[in-house]
Amino acid sequence: MKDFFSVADLPDVMAICVGLEPLDSETIPLLAAPGRVLAEAIQAETDLPPFPRSVMDGYAVRAADTFGAGESNPACLRLTGEITMGAAPDKTIAGGQAMAVATGGMLPQGADAVVMVEHAGLMDAETLEVYRSVAPGQNMVAAGEDFPEGALILPAGLRLRPQEMGLLAALGKEQVLVFRQPVIGIISTGDELVGVDQVPGPGQIRDMNTYTLAGLIQAAGAVPRVYGIVRDNAADLSAKIRLAEQQTDMVILSGGSSVGMRDLTIQAISALPDTSVLVHGIAISPGKPTILAKAGRKWIWGLPGHVVSAMIVFQVVVRPFIEQLAGLSADQRKRFDIFAILSRNLPSTQGRVDFVRVRLYRDGDRVMAEPVLGKSALVNTMVKADGLIVIERDMEGLEKGAVVNVMPI
Repeated sequence: MKDFFSVADLPDVMAICVGLEPLDSETIPLLAAPGRVLAEAIQAETDLPPFPRSVMDGYAVRAADTFGAGESNPACLRLTGEITMGAAPDKTIAGGQAMAVATGGMLPQGADAVVMVEHAGLMDAETLEVYRSVAPGQNMVAAGEDFPEGALILPAGLRLRPQEMGLLAALGKEQVLVFRQPVIGIISTGDELVGVDQVPGPGQIRDMNTYTLAGLIQAAGAVPRVYGIVRDNAADLSAKIRLAEQQTDMVILSGGSSVGMRDLTIQAISALPDTSVLVHGIAISPGKPTILAKAGRKWIWGLPGHVVSAMIVFQVVVRPFIEQLAGLSADQRKRFDIFAILSRNLPSTQGRVDFVRVRLYRDGDRVMAEPVLGKSALVNTMVKADGLIVIERDMEGLEKGAVVNVMPI
């Protein structure tokens, strides 16, 4: 077992995550795909759109026939018919001709632009006046302009959003191959904990961590599985971890991760067969007493019992492991921080990475970051916060007015 005070640096812990193999894949209905991670690259099997389409209500024309047209000198074209929606045009467009077309309608051969209905008028049933010229390609999309046949449309490792679902539907994909969602077991430990449906007695508190972690796990694209509260008994805790490890892809415990007579997590984890403790302590604040162990191919985390510390450790350290298991690509795992200006001086202790909660607000045209100070046991500091800023381990703090990167939470 590693000595607690021989803490690991954060980059060394995150390096463990590199090369972590994603879970196996499964085929699911497209309607069940939002938030899931694509397990195969998708290429266009045909041009998209498969034919030239109008993007406006108007008239299909040859653009050259409208050059020089204006209110005082309209171009006169012969109207040869109307294009039926959902059908191919039965005519071609020759010089000096036009056909009425609705938004989304297929353009006839020979047409290379659409005149908006607002910019044209009928002199009679067969004569169209055009009051504004159009350029080739205007108010239309060409066949394959969105995606040409054979093009890479979606890469593997992409988390699917509604827009990707629409694209897959346009390609006729009723089902999609995705990585299996990681199932994450949650265990809360401590004699002081009671369920949320109970009234705490003296010295007791309700179990916040299970629900907080469950929400964070779902936000990370995984599935939480709750294993309840385990009292401060190493044998019971070891048995519960073993059960969770067999039924899930990763186990997260909260509480009992520091060094002390009643902190039994490390003892319970070490008692599991084929288990090695990789990290017992990370040089971050809050969250120093964090444990990372591996049981066979499964990952086991011991997070601090204080809910704020547990949340921050999850966001900073645990979530990348879950996203890697879920098959999310490196590009998708990148976080785009918000730039803001620090509203006050912020001291720090060298030798550790500090994650400070901040509230964002506007001051004129500037986005300000105001530190939300408080002890790690106070959940109100996270409720008030919009994000985290980082003070690196070799810094003594940040000065008022510094530009900081805010990690949204």
